[in-house]
Amino acid sequence: MNMPLLNQDDVDALRQKVDAFTQGPNGIPGLVCVVVDSKGEHIFDHVSGTRGSGISKPMTFDTTFWMASCTKLVTTIAALQLVEQGNVALDSEEDIQRILPELSDVMVLSEDESGDLKLVPRERNITLRMLLTHTAGFGYSFSNPKIKKWYDPAGIDEFDDQELDVYSQPLVNQPGTIWEYGVNTDWVGRLIERVSNVSLGTYFQSNILGPLQVSRTTFLPTPEMKDGLAYMHTRGVESGTIKISDEGHPMRRPLRQLAGGTKTAFGQSGGAGLFSNPAQYSKIIAMLLNKGKDAQSSCRILQEKTVEEMFSNQIPQFPDYARYQDSPWNPPQGWGLGSFLLLEPGSTGRAAGSGWWSGLSNLIWWADPTNGIGGILATQILPYGGVDTDVFDCQRLIEGETYRSVFKKRSRQN
Repeated sequence: MNMPLLNQDDVDALRQKVDAFTQGPNGIPGLVCVVVDSKGEHIFDHVSGTRGSGISKPMTFDTTFWMASCTKLVTTIAALQLVEQGNVALDSEEDIQRILPELSDVMVLSEDESGDLKLVPRERNITLRMLLTHTAGFGYSFSNPKIKKWYDPAGIDEFDDQELDVYSQPLVNQPGTIWEYGVNTDWVGRLIERVSNVSLGTYFQSNILGPLQVSRTTFLPTPEMKDGLAYMHTRGVESGTIKISDEGHPMRRPLRQLAGGTKTAFGQSGGAGLFSNPAQYSKIIAMLLNKGKDAQSSCRILQEKTVEEMFSNQIPQFPDYARYQDSPWNPPQGWGLGSFLLLEPGSTGRAAGSGWWSGLSNLIWWADPTNGIGGILATQILPYGGVDTDVFDCQRLIEGETYRSVFKKRSRQN
C-alpha cells in the first residue's frame, strides 16, 4: 500500500521491529496495524503473525476483528449527527426522558459500610453529554465490584449481546458526579435507533460506513467475514502463556447469526458490537483528522465545529478520572466526546488534544488532529491492559517511529 510520508528504509526497519513482537510461543499471535493521514493515505501499515496461536493461516488486511469498545467511536459520531440535525440536544434532560423513558426509573446501586447493597433514588436526570462522557453513572461488571456482587450468583455478561444484561443495570454512581467507564454508549446506541427508527447497523451503514466506503464492518458478520475471523486468545496473568481461548469467542451469538437474518434475541451493541478490520476502520479516523470530511469522496460526515467539540475536554472537573498503562508519567487527563484526550504532548509524538481509546481484546486507536496522524493496532487477546504489555509496547513503537519519520521528512520539505 502507498506510504507517501515515509521512506522505504524507515518502513522496512519498522516492519522488522513489529515482527519481533509476534515471535516465540508467547508472543502476540498476530496483529494488524494501519497509520493514516487526513487524506486517508496509509503512512504505515503492516500485518504480522497468524490468525491464531498454532494456526497456519496468516493475518491479512482483510482479517476480521471483534472491535470491542472501538465501536464506541462510531456510535458517538452517529449520535453527534443527530445532535447536528436538532433531533436531540447534548444537555437536555427532557430529550433523554422522551427518547429513553426507561432511564427515568433507573436507580443507583449503593453499598453501606457493612457491604450490603441497596437501590437509592437518583438525585438528577441523565443527559446525552453524560452518556458520551461516561459520567451518567453506569459501570461495567468487569470493573465495578458492586455490579458483579449485585448479579451474583447468576452473573452478568455485557459482551454476549444479551440486551437484558445491559439495559437492566442500575447506576453505580449519581449522574454527573464522577467518571466511570460503563454501558453508557450502549444506551446511546438505543437512542440512535429510536430517533432514526432503524437498527443501529442500518443507521451506521446509511450515514457513516456507506458514505465513507467502509466495507466489511458490521454487527452481523457475513460468511466471508466469519471465514476470516481472528481467533480470540487469553494470556495467563501469572504465567504469561498465550493460547486460543478455551471459552470460545465472547461475541459468539452474533457470529452464529445469519447475516441479514431476523434478529430478536440480542441487541446491536453501540458500546462493543462491531466487527471490522483496521484498514476499514482507519477510514473513520482519517475523516476525523480531516475535520469531519472524507478527503477521498468529499463527503461530509460531521461539521467541523462538531469534530472540534469531540476533541475538547468535556470533564475539566475530573482531572484525575482514570489512570491507564498508556499514561505511566501521570499527565493531565481529559475526556472528549467519545475518547480519552491528551492535554499535553505525548511521549510518542502525539500533540495535545489527541484522542485515543481501545477495545477489550487489546485494540488501540488514536487520532491526532494537530499533526494529521492517526491509526489503529489490532490484536485479539484477553484480558485487556497490563497483562499484555507487548501490545502497548508495540503500539508505542509504531507511533514513536512513525512520528519520528514523518517529522523528519516534513522538516526536510520545509
